[in-house]
Formats: sequence, structure tokens, C-alpha cells
Amino acid sequence: MGRSARRDAELSGLPDHALLSIIRIPEAAKISPWWLMLRRVAYALLLTLVVTLIVYFDRGGYSEELTFIDALYYSTVSLTTVGYGDITPVTQEARLLNVLVITPFRIAFLVLLVGTTLSVLTEESRRALQIQRWRKRMRNHTVVVGYGTKGRSAVAALKADGVPANQIVVIDTDQAALDAASNDGLVTVRGTATKADVLRIAGVQRARAVVVAPNLDDTAVLVTLSVREIAPRAMIVASVRESENQHLLEQSGADSVVISSETAGRMLGLATVTPSVVEMMEDLLSPDEGFSVAERPVTEDEVGSNPRHLADIVLGVVRSGELYRIDSPEAETVEPGDRLLYIRRVFSEDVKN
Repeated sequence: MGRSARRDAELSGLPDHALLSIIRIPEAAKISPWWLMLRRVAYALLLTLVVTLIVYFDRGGYSEELTFIDALYYSTVSLTTVGYGDITPVTQEARLLNVLVITPFRIAFLVLLVGTTLSVLTEESRRALQIQRWRKRMRNHTVVVGYGTKGRSAVAALKADGVPANQIVVIDTDQAALDAASNDGLVTVRGTATKADVLRIAGVQRARAVVVAPNLDDTAVLVTLSVREIAPRAMIVASVRESENQHLLEQSGADSVVISSETAGRMLGLATVTPSVVEMMEDLLSPDEGFSVAERPVTEDEVGSNPRHLADIVLGVVRSGELYRIDSPEAETVEPGDRLLYIRRVFSEDVKN
């Protein structure tokens, strides 16, 4: 086994601090490091000025009569712990002032000097702890493999249906795609989803659903096989370009397969004959405005009714995981526990929420 293969096989066994370059959990916008450095310099100058004024007002308590420049010089060498010894406090009041005031200021000044290093170390420790908590608590989330055009559209649909961004994990090898996902508020994992350890780091074994949307069909098959082995109960929705590969994904364990080339082809054909139908289809598939296809549970007062007579435009009835179209005999009456597939009107307030 090669060195890179061994590294891939050992990913899930790495400590949390070793995954800082692999897992990224989105956070609020950070302050610029240059601004932090400028602020520390301003604090240091302020401390120096305060000590200078204290020493100058008590200038009679030192080994020589001090000018303001002498007080500034003494404050600088004292706060930086250089301490040349050419100016020293000689009275009891001056020495007490050094103990009670200047010494704490000296400690604060040193903390400011090493603040950048401490900040880096604290930041890495904080991120490692954040990753540790995330890996323990993440449950029933959705993993999206590939953040290209299909992956981004899938995430947009998930968000429109009310899935929180922090419940979506993106796996990709392209850093630009991962940066885009992180900017969208998603948790990202850098790596190849065909590797079982990368999937485990993303928590696939505890995921509710997995969206497989890579650019290549053979990659989709390998990812689906790996996911199904690790997560037997997860719902797997996969995308392929060519219809002849659909049965491979279904045999690999995909619950649902979307054929992108055929779908695009049908839309193109419809556009040449009935453009308005294509416009309506795009509206139904778009989660941002207009209408969308959604699913909801039946209410108590709807049980026993014919779904055609309900207020919503019902397309089908989902019963025990099986979809029955509105014109099928099984969908003539709504039963307890059914779910309705219907057309929902999307308002701008819904998108914002």
C-alpha cells in the first residue's frame, strides 16, 4: 500500500486538531488580522503614555530629576523589561507606585506583545474543539457530494424546504467549490467521496440523506456503493448524465436517480413546441419564487377525503413510502399517515425565512 493510500485509510483515526485543513465549519465574519494588530499597537502606546504620565507626575521620587522625555524613556525600558538601571525609584512612594501600578501594566504590555502568537494558538484550539463537538453532535443531516451546478441547485432546494444550512455537509476536492459552500454557510469536508474515511468524517453513517452529484457517472456509482455500505438506512439520491447508467446506480443502492441529460433534452424539446410549459416547469423547480412542488402530511380533517377536492392542487399521495399518482385507484381517498405531494405557492417571506 502506498503512502498516500495509507494516509487516506487513517483519516478517520486522526485527532481533531489534525482535521483543521479538512473540515471547515462556517463562522461569523472575522475581524481583519491587520486591524487586530493595529488595535494591539494602540493599546501598547496607550499603556506607555499612561505610565509616562504617572512617572512624570511623581518625578521627584526617582534617582534624578526627570523631564517628560526622561519619563517616556523610563516607561519604555520598564514596560519592555529591558531595565537599564540608569533611572530608579528611590522614595517609598515611587517604589510602591511601581509595585502596584507599573508592574501590572508591564505584565499587560507583555501580553500585548505575545498576543498574536497566543491568538493563533487559541484559535487553533478553539477550532479543534468546535470540530470535536460537531463530529459528536451531528445527526440526521444531509451530505452533498460535489458542489458543482447540480450540487448547488440541490442545496438551494434543501434550503427552500426549510433545511438549515448548518445541517448540510458538502464533500468536494475543489477548494474554490468548498470556499463557495462555506460562504453559503455550509459545513465542508475536503476529500474524495469515493474514500470511505472521507465519508465517515462527513458523518455519512449518521446522515438522513446523501445527495450524490459528481461530474462523472462512474464516480457517482463508486460514491453510491461506498455510501450504501457505510449508511444502510440513509436515503441516497444520485444524479447521472446518461440513462444507461441508471440501473448501475440503482444496483449500487441509490433510492432515487435523476438523469440530467434526458431531463434537459425533454425541456429543450418542449421549448420548441410549447415554451410556456417549459417556463412553468422551471417555475415549479425553482425554490426562490412562484410555485414549487412540495410534500406535507395530511391533516385530521382531510382524512377520508378525495385529494382532488382539497384546497391544494395535489399531484400524488405518498403512502408507506410508495407514491400513488392522483389518477390511481389507491389515491382516491386520503388515509391517516399519508403525505400529499402538492403545488405550493412560494412567497418572498417564505424564502427569507
